[in-house]
This record gives sequence, C-alpha cells and structure tokens, in this order.
Amino acid sequence: MARKKIIAGNWKMNMTPTEAVELVNTLKPLVVNEDVDVVFCVPAIDIIPVMEAAKGTNIFVGAENMYYEDKGAYTGEISPAMLVDAGVKYVVIGHSERREYFAESDETVNKKVLKAFEYGMTPIVCCGESLTQREQGITIDWIRQQIKIAFLNVPADKAAEAVIAYEPIWAIGTGKVATTEQAQEVCGAIRACIAEIYDEATAEAIRIQYGGSVSAGSAPELFAQPDIDGGLVGGASLKPDFGKIVCYNK
Repeated sequence: MARKKIIAGNWKMNMTPTEAVELVNTLKPLVVNEDVDVVFCVPAIDIIPVMEAAKGTNIFVGAENMYYEDKGAYTGEISPAMLVDAGVKYVVIGHSERREYFAESDETVNKKVLKAFEYGMTPIVCCGESLTQREQGITIDWIRQQIKIAFLNVPADKAAEAVIAYEPIWAIGTGKVATTEQAQEVCGAIRACIAEIYDEATAEAIRIQYGGSVSAGSAPELFAQPDIDGGLVGGASLKPDFGKIVCYNK
C-alpha cells in the first residue's frame, strides 16, 4: 500500500494567537487535499486557538516541541499530557534549531520520541547535516547516527508510525534547496537505516519528509521521489502559497 504523503507547516516562533487564527482561516480552503495529511505545527500558545479555528477541517494540529517528563518542576516546558489534552496529534522533535540554540542532543531527542509514543502522539523526528559536514562527505554517516540514537528502544510497530524529517541545515531558511537527487539520496539512506534497525516492512511503512526551503515550485519534483513522502515546510507555511505545496499534485 502506498504511503500517504504528509505535509507539515513548521511555524517556528511566528504568529500571535490572533494572527494564527487569521492564517488558519486563510489557509483552510487552500489546503484541502484528500491525498495528503496536512499538519500545522504551531507555537504552544497558538495550539488551542488554532485547534478551534481548524475544527471540522482536514488540518491536524502539531506542537513544535515538548519535554520528556510527564509533569514537574520544569518551568517553561510543555508536557506531553498538556499537548494530548489540547488535541495535539503530532510533535516536532529534534529540529536543528532546537539542537543549535537550546542544546538538544541525540539522547534528549530519543527521550522525547519515546515519550511522544507513550502518549499516543506521532513524533516528527528531525535530522540533518551542516554545510561543513556535507562538504566533508560525512552526511550519510551523520544522519544514520542521528536516526539510530533517536529510535533507540522504540519498538518496530511504533517506529512504523513515526515521521522522519530530513532537513539539511544549510538549506533551512536560506533559499537554498538540496537538489532532488541529494534529497532522495539521503531519504533513501534513512529508509535503508530503518530497514537495518528493524526490517523491510517497517522501512516501507515509515514516512520520510524533506524540509529546507520547500516551495510551490520545488514540491512536485521532490514529492515524486520514491523515498520522499512529503515535506516539513518553514517560511512558506505562513503564506497562502502553502496551499500550492499541499496541492502539489493538482
């Protein structure tokens, strides 16, 4: 059975609650596509108003991060229980900006992945290399390490439900896009890595996104690749053009 595409907008630190509702109302009619799971990953303060604004539509609401403990003295953090109670289905874990600015490690990513599954959420597990790492020829080795640690102690049936987002760090918000061949090569290597860790069936089931300056123009060719099952879209998800990315096949 063919994997259903999943296209997620990662809003990052943008949109006040008022602006968020306006954006959802603008995008609602533009992102209708039965062939695609559509996810808006929004700042924590926007989750409840966005959930309300998206009610009755095909839009799933996701979070951009969460903590790996159930509750406690972790000032400023958001627990998985809070997200689930708000209706969140997806959570972005290990985005390169979290790793760079907030010292997230492969080990904390793994803790968050395990906790997301424990609470019935689908993690969107991010991986990606810097420009230096690509120039040094260690991209695949680096990505494999990120994936192997992220999925440590995750059973196969859960792993099959995960989403992996490959985002070359050098292409995030820069306007640079990995060539279709580069994106497919790494996404194919990720699938092969999952097959090694688990089995072919799990590797065939898992959905792998490409992210990094995805646009309405680049989406159709990227999403036509055998191992690219959609996109994690940053800046373009804040504009009406996101509808063209979601409806890339129309």
